[in-house]
Amino acid sequence: MAEPAQQGKFVTGNTFRHITTMSLTASVGLMAVFSVDFISMIFIAMLGRAELAAAVGYAGAILFFTASFGIGMGIAVGALVARALGARDTLAARRASSHGIVIGTGFGVVFAAVIWAFLSPLVTLLGATGETHDLTVHYLAIIVPSQPLLMVGMIGGAILRSHGDARRSMMVTVWGALANAALDPVLIFWMDLDLTGAAIASVASRVVIAVMAIVPILRHHGGFDRPSVPGLLEDLRPVFAIGLPAILTQVATPIGQAFVTRAMAQFGEAAVAGMAITGRLTPVAFGVLFALSGAIGPVIGQNYGAKRMDRVRRAFLDGLVFTGLVILLVSGLLFVLRGPIADLFSATGLTRDLVFLFCGPLSLLFFFNGVIFVSNAVCNNLGRPFQSTLVNWGRHTVGTIPFVIWLGAWYGAPGVLVGQAVGGVIFGAWALWMALKVIEKPGRAEKGLFDREGRLMALFNLRK
Repeated sequence: MAEPAQQGKFVTGNTFRHITTMSLTASVGLMAVFSVDFISMIFIAMLGRAELAAAVGYAGAILFFTASFGIGMGIAVGALVARALGARDTLAARRASSHGIVIGTGFGVVFAAVIWAFLSPLVTLLGATGETHDLTVHYLAIIVPSQPLLMVGMIGGAILRSHGDARRSMMVTVWGALANAALDPVLIFWMDLDLTGAAIASVASRVVIAVMAIVPILRHHGGFDRPSVPGLLEDLRPVFAIGLPAILTQVATPIGQAFVTRAMAQFGEAAVAGMAITGRLTPVAFGVLFALSGAIGPVIGQNYGAKRMDRVRRAFLDGLVFTGLVILLVSGLLFVLRGPIADLFSATGLTRDLVFLFCGPLSLLFFFNGVIFVSNAVCNNLGRPFQSTLVNWGRHTVGTIPFVIWLGAWYGAPGVLVGQAVGGVIFGAWALWMALKVIEKPGRAEKGLFDREGRLMALFNLRK
């Protein structure tokens, strides 16, 4: 028998306020992590070796790929927990949390082992050669084994957000970022470890993130049920029903980025360094929008669990308005500060040109990526996760590759960045249309969250 509980906090109140609060707090934690990567990039640039900066750029594409698995599993577990809370079922929420953490961690171990075994060919595939290739492999060989810790941290943070615990979910990554920021200068400069020091600092940060995600769940949200083998096997279905499409959705981005990295490599290390700077700058500048997809998910999930489709629709529209406001504000700041930003990295020549291009018109086009983020949250939480998979893969394949090849051939390295942005306009419009259709006809839920023995049943039926 499920435990009675107060209904989720997002089922009442102003949805725009909920979205704003959750997005801003989530973005603080997210930007804390990205800011440390940004600072690490500055430290590496201060060493004055272009191959080190290029190595971080190449590594970033693979680390983005590995992080996508954690994001996807976090989306799955968070959606299940939020929906259970919206239905006033704390037993379902606790069991989804427990089994989601175990499944995600196990998946992370296997995934990290596979990536680690194939690091050299993966880096070669990105276009890295010579010393830059060797530095990239060395850097990744230290960080990749800590992938399971990152999975725990991401899934734990998603569970906290599903409970509406914005502050504690924010602090998960803030503490990790502080640990990284403190260790970076010590290891890179004081201990003279260069790229190795940056990698060790990142691993230590992931340890902190995992601990800070688990502790508040244990202390403030009922903790975890003891997992059982039969329960885990049965709960694979609902977790992977959302998790696999969500992972595929997230993986599309780094695969598209990997192609862009390889396309940029033909224009030299200065072009790759410029792309690496813009790659680090993007999540810092638009961290609020990167956080929006995970932040709006619990709002949508709880209201869907409570059968309040009017509030689901309102939350979606509020998310689009929020996206537009953020884009206008951030793009204006980037344009005004484009000179100091380039100077911060001692960027000259082609590298500086790419930074200026990003801080100009390209940042405005990021609005359409924001539309995709919000639309993906709708599809993932309303039982249509494969729709978001289609949008993301389309955006990062046919919406990226032809434009990058075409515009790169005509305009060189700047054309590669422009080509990457153009496809977002087309697929942003498609994502908007698809999300509205999903709101009209969401995935059908099973009759109950549990069977007679209390095991979590499939929460989403993907059949139309």
